[in-house]
Amino acid sequence: MLLLNLNAHEGPLHRKLYEELKAAIHTGRLPAGARVPSSRSLAGDLQLSRNTVMAAYEQLAAEGYLVSQSRAATTVAPRVPPPIARVAAQAPEQEPLRVSLSAERLLRVRGAAGAPTESKLRYDFRYGKPAIRDFPREVWHRLLAARSRRMPLDAYAYAVPAGYLPLREALSDYLRRARGVVCEPSQIVIVNGSQQGFDLAARVLLNPGDVAVVEEPFYPGSTDPLTAAGARLLRVPVDAQGLDVAQLPSLDAGVRLISVAPCHQFPTGVVLSLDRRVALLDWATRAQAWVIEDDYISEYRYEGRPLEALQALDRARRVIYVGTFSKTVFPALRLAYLVLPQALVEPFLAMKLATDRFSSILVQQALTDFITGGQFERHLRRSTARNAARRRVLVESLVQHFGTRIDISGRDAGVHVLVWLNDVAANDVDALIGRAAAVGVGIYSIAPYFASRPARAGLLFGYTSLTESEIRAGVRKLAAVLA
Repeated sequence: MLLLNLNAHEGPLHRKLYEELKAAIHTGRLPAGARVPSSRSLAGDLQLSRNTVMAAYEQLAAEGYLVSQSRAATTVAPRVPPPIARVAAQAPEQEPLRVSLSAERLLRVRGAAGAPTESKLRYDFRYGKPAIRDFPREVWHRLLAARSRRMPLDAYAYAVPAGYLPLREALSDYLRRARGVVCEPSQIVIVNGSQQGFDLAARVLLNPGDVAVVEEPFYPGSTDPLTAAGARLLRVPVDAQGLDVAQLPSLDAGVRLISVAPCHQFPTGVVLSLDRRVALLDWATRAQAWVIEDDYISEYRYEGRPLEALQALDRARRVIYVGTFSKTVFPALRLAYLVLPQALVEPFLAMKLATDRFSSILVQQALTDFITGGQFERHLRRSTARNAARRRVLVESLVQHFGTRIDISGRDAGVHVLVWLNDVAANDVDALIGRAAAVGVGIYSIAPYFASRPARAGLLFGYTSLTESEIRAGVRKLAAVLA
């Protein structure tokens, strides 16, 4: 009598029956309070197993459509929710979406411009695309599998917010040797990418309205958390020697924080000179401001040794050092680390515990083995050599095809170069990018990294994800477009 049509639905039989009975209730064929057949009789009528019918009844009862009492018939509930389509049709008009002031600031300043997108361009010079083919994936898989097989029982529980102690010990040893960073394992906090490091710093050190100094042009990953925290950003320009410390605000300006990338500024690629490093630390000490050192790519230096970290010069303990594995290992690892002045360790750990609790232990353990077994530095040597070859081909190709029409910034380190176009107007860059994309070449403007539109036309060229032959072909096609 219910005229059930199980073929109108997909899935297993109990799901089909559930959907059809629910539809009968919504349409009124089974009105409120109506008695439904017993599971035994309905199973016989539909030639189903009784377990199938009982599973459908139990799901409907759990969702409030049916009421079943012991030794009493099962009935349709007195009140059931209307179907979704009817709810949507009858819903009152919603008031405008309300979000937090932090979200409003980010939407106004950045929107979703930084979100990664899929590229189908044949020669994509996008900055930040990793050289996954260079990473020793077989070694990593073996280390990860070995750790997974022998994980002790307590490794499945909650962990300390500071991170896996053997990894912090390995990092302390590596940073002391490779970067001159002075630290103990107790000063290191493992975080989920450098982005979380910047966010923790903003949460711990800033209140809404506090003043923070940032570089111009800037890296959104470091400035966005400051914006979200409600900081008032003062932008200091970057020139060929890095942040222009002569343009820092007066000591009584109330600056709480300054964010700087001294070893390879993004996006210009310039290095902060030694005299400016000393002057910056002196200014921060006298202004009682904290310094965030973004050391995201210093391992990749192609002429001489990597430069000493700013933290190594810090005698007043004002520097918060941020390091990451996104460029040296792979981005999906989502592991970075902070080296904190001792006075900041407890506040940062409290905030980490409140917002994230701890980072994945299994990958921390595998990364520890990767570092202590020597594979990390071996991988760095090999990838540095390969990146140096790619960079050399890129610079040579650019000079060959464009000559004096361009100026190149950031040649000696990092994983990208900045190319200033001397005979292209800044307003014409977007059109040029479109024409290049039409022939399969991906190039990217520097304009989004300036608070206001730059006076010159500049393009960012990442190269680590391309082969040398692809780099040559891509630059050749771009030259044809510019011609």
